[in-house]
Formats: sequence, C-alpha cells, structure tokens
Amino acid sequence: MYAVIRLRGCVHVRQDIAKTLELLRLHRKMHCVILPENNVMKGMIRKAKDYITWGEISDEMLYKLVAKRGRKPGNNRLNENEVKAAIEEIKSGKIKSIKPVFRLTPPSGGFKKSIKYSIPKGELGYRGAAINDLLERMI
Repeated sequence: MYAVIRLRGCVHVRQDIAKTLELLRLHRKMHCVILPENNVMKGMIRKAKDYITWGEISDEMLYKLVAKRGRKPGNNRLNENEVKAAIEEIKSGKIKSIKPVFRLTPPSGGFKKSIKYSIPKGELGYRGAAINDLLERMI
C-alpha cells in the first residue's frame, strides 16, 4: 500500500492535475491517503507527482497513523477495537467505518529541503520506505 501526502497548494494547478488530486481525495496540503498498489493508482500518482510525495507504508506506521489521526464520521476519535477493525478495512481496500483522509501537521523540524523540487534536491516524488520517517514527524 502507498501512503500519499499532498505537499503543495492549489494555486496555478492545471485543470487535469487538479481533477486527479480531487479523485485521490487530496483536497488540501498536509492531507494523507492510503492507496492500494495497482496500475490505476500508479497512473494517478504519476500524473500528480509535482504536488505529492508517496511511498510504501509499514504496518506499524499504519497503526500509528490510524490510531492518532483516524476519525469516524462526525470527527470522533477511534477506540482500540475500532482502530484494529479500520486497519483490516484499509488492508482489504474497502474503507467504510472511518474517513479516508488523514489530516496531518507540518513535519516537526520542518522539511529538510525545498518543497518545489523532486526527491534528490527537494521533497516531492517517490520516497519508498522513507515515507515512514516523514509520517512519523507529521503525526
């Protein structure tokens, strides 16, 4: 599964990229979604690569993310049993009991590089397993 985080805002975004971000449910900066690894999602991620960062999320980071930032409809927090049920739903691909978007804070310590550029020089693009370090700082 991929964790996808939107890092850039909505000013001067091309219409097709804005629609792709909308379909990914990434409406605002610092929002995160968990997506399955399939060709459709990879194509959408590739289309919006200049506005997002993504990578493979680990099971322990998924647990921390859902426990801390997962919300039920009505913006209520999850208890321990609901967290476990929500993780099973996310892994199966059918999210019904929680909101599909996780609202994060800016990373503690700030971004290490410029947000405007891709990974070697900046923060955007594919991170691989390093997405877990960024999520740890943003939760």
